[in-house]
Amino acid sequence: MAKLSKKRKAAEEKVEADKLYSLQEAMALIKEINTAKFDASVDLHIRLGVDPRKADQALRGTVVLPNGTGKTKRVLVLCTSDKEDEAKEAGADFYGLEEYVQKIQGGWTDVDVIIATPNVMAQVGKVGRILGPRGLMPNPKTGTVTPNVGNAVKDVKGGKVEFRVDKYGIIHNSIGRVSFTPEKLAENAKEVLSTIISMKPSSAKGTYLKSVTIASTMSPGLKVDPSSLN
Repeated sequence: MAKLSKKRKAAEEKVEADKLYSLQEAMALIKEINTAKFDASVDLHIRLGVDPRKADQALRGTVVLPNGTGKTKRVLVLCTSDKEDEAKEAGADFYGLEEYVQKIQGGWTDVDVIIATPNVMAQVGKVGRILGPRGLMPNPKTGTVTPNVGNAVKDVKGGKVEFRVDKYGIIHNSIGRVSFTPEKLAENAKEVLSTIISMKPSSAKGTYLKSVTIASTMSPGLKVDPSSLN
């Protein structure tokens, strides 16, 4: 078993394992117990009472974090030439079509989000097997297949993030960085949680929000009291 570092041991001593923290308490404490020397990501881990094997319970969606993600996302817009100026003006890092389809076929995926216009999806489909496993395939459900590429780019740059439930019924989602104030982290967390709560499938029975845990990249997890979300 790996030996805990002094910093990690000190961090774990500050955490009450059986305590359910309020959202505000958790956001303040997560900054104290972070042991990373870099600006670590702060993540929510939400266990839901859903069966992801059922189509209507395989939750997937997007949310715009009011305080952003703390990370500048690299955006590629796959579009015809008449949409390139719109993509460029909105702040897209890359834009075009055939050149980037060829680059992706060659193994290039050095972007965080790919947006595509509906009229190029036949070409995008050629690289679906590469983009799909990496979570980069454009999808109308997440707003990444749209004729309004300018708005889509601005949303992503402004803090729009995608989430989806995994096969265990858990959603993992970044809500910012440890450099954020506790108030900003709490605001982002509430936006994510309220969106997920509003998406509760009518077929889901029993407790919907089973557990909420917050952790930074290199910190112990803090259990959040779901009742504090109100």
